[in-house]
Order: sequence, then C-alpha cells, then structure tokens
Amino acid sequence: MQLSIIIITKNAATHIEACLTSVAWCDEIIVVDCGSTDNTVALCRPFTNKVYITDDWPGFGPQKNRALAKATGKWVLSIDADERITPALQQEIKQAITQTSVTAFRIPRQSRYCGRWIKHSGWTPDYVIRLFRRDCGRFSDDLVHEKVQVLQRGGDIGTLKSPLLHYSFNSLEEVLEKVNSYSTANAQMAYAKGKKSSLKKAIFHGLWAFVRTYVLRAGFLDGRVGFMLAVSNAEGTYYRYLKLMYLQENMRIKNEK
Repeated sequence: MQLSIIIITKNAATHIEACLTSVAWCDEIIVVDCGSTDNTVALCRPFTNKVYITDDWPGFGPQKNRALAKATGKWVLSIDADERITPALQQEIKQAITQTSVTAFRIPRQSRYCGRWIKHSGWTPDYVIRLFRRDCGRFSDDLVHEKVQVLQRGGDIGTLKSPLLHYSFNSLEEVLEKVNSYSTANAQMAYAKGKKSSLKKAIFHGLWAFVRTYVLRAGFLDGRVGFMLAVSNAEGTYYRYLKLMYLQENMRIKNEK
C-alpha cells in the first residue's frame, strides 16, 4: 500500500464529508474519533471501514500518533477534518510519493477566517509538514499545535507548491471556543515545562502578539478581518499567560496547605 490518510475527529459533521471526498482517491483512509455526539462517525463509514473510536482525549499529538500507528501505507498524509486536498495538490502528492530521495514534504496552507481567505497576518505562507514516510515520522506529544517530527534518515524534506485549503473558523463563536480551549492547553504545557508567568507577562505578550500579527506580518492588508485575527491572537496569548499564572498560584496555595 502506497499512501495512507489519517484524520482525527470530534463533532466534525460540518466538515468531514467534504474532507473525505477530497481524499477518496487514496489507498487507505484511517479515522480516529474521540466520542463525537453528532453524526461524524456515520458520515465517515461510506468512505472507509477503518473508523476507530477512543474513550479519552490525550491531546492532538498523542491522538494523531494513535491514528499513525494504524496506518499501513509507505507514505502517510495527515489532514484535519476542516481541511481539503485540491485536485492540483492531489497530482503533486501522487508525484511526490514516487520519489526515493525525500523523507517528507512541506505543504503550503491557505486558511479562512470568518468567511475570508487570509493572505497575510502570518498565515500565508504557512508551510506545514503533513506528508511523510511512515517509518521516518511521528507527531510531537503536544496537547495542541503538534508537529510532525521527521527522522532525517533516508532523505531530505521537500516542498510542494499547491496549497492545502483550511476552513479554520466559520464564525466568531468558533474563534472564541478555540481561544479558550487552546489557551488552556498551552498553559498546561507551559506549566509542565516549568515556565513562569505573571500579569505583566500576560499583558506584554498579548500586546506583542497583536503588533506582530497586525503590523510586522502585515495583517492590516487583510482589512477588518486582519484586525479581528490580530485581536484573537492577542487574546489567546494573553489568556495563555494568565492561565499559566493561575496554575502557578493554585499549586502554590495547594502546597502551602
């Protein structure tokens, strides 16, 4: 078997059918679902008989490694439920996996934010390693913002040209939900690594995230949506440091008792 697709899901009924349709040409499709309460699993069944359900949520990295462990193809392509493979990217991938001198490939990702494609703001170009030889890669154990860790044996890392389409945020409600959940997970990871925070750090890093997105990464060229994106990046950063501060204080209080 040449190419395996791996996808992790939870309540992804809005996106999953279009996602799976875009990869229906692959040799193997593996879906690992984390207890969806909508019809995500039912929508996956017509596309593959390899749908697995887990009872717990260990984080994005560990969950993707679970899916990776079930893959049998020589090559693996990891995509999220809210992403799509275009026909042009499909042809590039088919050509790429015939190469023997490359271990993995970066793919440029084009993302939407509240109904508009983002062209600046640090989101474009956004290169992500998603295609790799199964014996040469695994995911980091991060709770969020996991990355493919590539073993350099056997070849280099190449770069594809056609973009992976990412329908990341359809509404402000989705933005706020992810700001909350991701800032919590990032704070937990930072705490586990022994990092420290304070109110001053939270304010400084939040403001810096806005300036970096809106000014240095030309978010202003994305118009009002670029401003909205810069604000949500600032919020996520601010709450990450604030939640880390409270984790520290709660643990200190606990230890003093």
